[in-house]
Amino acid sequence: MIDGYFLTNSFTRLSVFSKHLLSILLGIIALLIIGYVIDQIAPENHLYTSQIGYKTPQEILIHLGGNTFLSLVCYFIFSKGYTSAVLKITKREKSLLEQAHLKAQLISLQQQISPHFLFNSLSTLKTLVSDPSAKDYIVHLAGVYRYVLSFNEQYLTKLDDELKFISSYLHILKVRFGDMLKVDINIQEDHRSLYLPSLSLQLLVENAIKHNVCSAESPLYISITTTDSPGLMVENNFQPKRSRMERPGMGLKNIIERYKLLVDRSVNVANDNEKFTVTIPLLAHESNHNRR
Repeated sequence: MIDGYFLTNSFTRLSVFSKHLLSILLGIIALLIIGYVIDQIAPENHLYTSQIGYKTPQEILIHLGGNTFLSLVCYFIFSKGYTSAVLKITKREKSLLEQAHLKAQLISLQQQISPHFLFNSLSTLKTLVSDPSAKDYIVHLAGVYRYVLSFNEQYLTKLDDELKFISSYLHILKVRFGDMLKVDINIQEDHRSLYLPSLSLQLLVENAIKHNVCSAESPLYISITTTDSPGLMVENNFQPKRSRMERPGMGLKNIIERYKLLVDRSVNVANDNEKFTVTIPLLAHESNHNRR
């Protein structure tokens, strides 16, 4: 038990040699105590042919010698078994990592091929389409896809870049929803150079559409503004879909977690049953340097 405890645990204040030495010394002491207890409770000459007690220094030295040998044997046996088990686990983990690496390489190759194929296909499709509105739609779709693919390269994005992206994204949504979706954007100019986690604005707009009724009878109104804090506020009229009333938005959860990890800032969520409002902090780029 002593050997197993020292082999399977790390001690920051002890060197490797000190840990091994302490394990062996404690094993010797434990064996000495066990031997003394047995000597006190066992009948004479029941476990051994000649009486060796614990009364004289010579007898104690004999016990110490035997206990040292036994402790060393036990330690090396358990150490060899533990090392063998760790080696097997390491080999298994290495094999799994190699498989995961190969799979990641394959996915990376697929991701490199797919965007080029899509962009080339969209460019070809644009030349085949004669309707100006359809061409415009294709251009905005390509812009949205290009931005989504590139956001992984950085944690924070300028609000101005997010607004340009959301313009293309809203163009696609307007084709789908028409007058059922109305979006008003009012951004202070001095806030456009501030930063926010990439795709946060798109996730908030998507969250509003996903969880609220958007119909001709009940249009969805979304307002995108900035506050003096400074912050970005996305507000919509609260008309939840029945099937989603109890479900939290995964996009909103994603934003909250990203703010905690990147800059340790909180996201303000308010709901008065008439309007649902999310306000996220706008950041100076330097605030992310110590979090990356």
